[in-house]
Amino acid sequence: MENNNIIKRSLLVSLGSLLYAIGINAFIAPHKLLSGGIAGISLLFQYVTSVPSGYWVFILNIPIFIIGVKKVDKDFVLFSILGMLTMSGFLIITRNIVGFLKVDDIVISTIFGAIISGIGMGIIFKNRASQGGTDIIAVIIRNKNGAKMSTLYFVLNGTIVLLGVFVTNLKLTLYTVLLMYIKSLVIDRVIVGFEQKKMIMAITSKEKEISTEIMNKIGRGVTFLDAEGAYTGDKKKILYCIVTLRELTRAKAIIDKIDSKALVSVVDASEVQGNGFLKPAL
Repeated sequence: MENNNIIKRSLLVSLGSLLYAIGINAFIAPHKLLSGGIAGISLLFQYVTSVPSGYWVFILNIPIFIIGVKKVDKDFVLFSILGMLTMSGFLIITRNIVGFLKVDDIVISTIFGAIISGIGMGIIFKNRASQGGTDIIAVIIRNKNGAKMSTLYFVLNGTIVLLGVFVTNLKLTLYTVLLMYIKSLVIDRVIVGFEQKKMIMAITSKEKEISTEIMNKIGRGVTFLDAEGAYTGDKKKILYCIVTLRELTRAKAIIDKIDSKALVSVVDASEVQGNGFLKPAL
């Protein structure tokens, strides 16, 4: 791995940890709300023992990282250790930030706490790292069944939310459920990006003209798939192309201009990697 890439990822993981810590200490902890994963358990211990959650994050992560080393690739584990250490440090450093960013409204705190900490976690996940804890467990599960990190985050932390009822109360627990739901949406947006990908499949008799225009005007590759009409038995070519949401309108206009009778199908592409597209975060 190039040194520049290591430095860039390290800085971004650290930035994500800082944003996460600000979201926790400025908006979530002051209202006795919880967070997900080990951070959530650490907040529970903080509420009970008054020991800052940053210390608990470090202690509770030790056995999980031992398991992670055996189940997940070393690159991910090493950057996750960085994520865990920077999160622990920033949670301790920013523990008094509420004195500068105090918000009395619990609804506003829930929303902004979810957004800010969610952006932080999203940045960390996008750079193939985590904050340890249930994030490691989520990655192990994802590697087996391909589930979304945001979905796993929300499901795995349900138990922690339920435990919160005994430490806080039902009202605060319900606010925590809302917080975690918003956070999972934010994490997903940061990881996937705001630019959706679309898969175009077009059945046409003018495949060469259309593919040339798409490649020249939009800059996306086009693949021909062999097809045969079930009724007529005619041999045809199907155009297969992945574009962004912004490029979709232009691609459809090109197809319609060259062959207005072309049968076009457009579907969401949930995950795309390869030439012209960024590698998935996790």
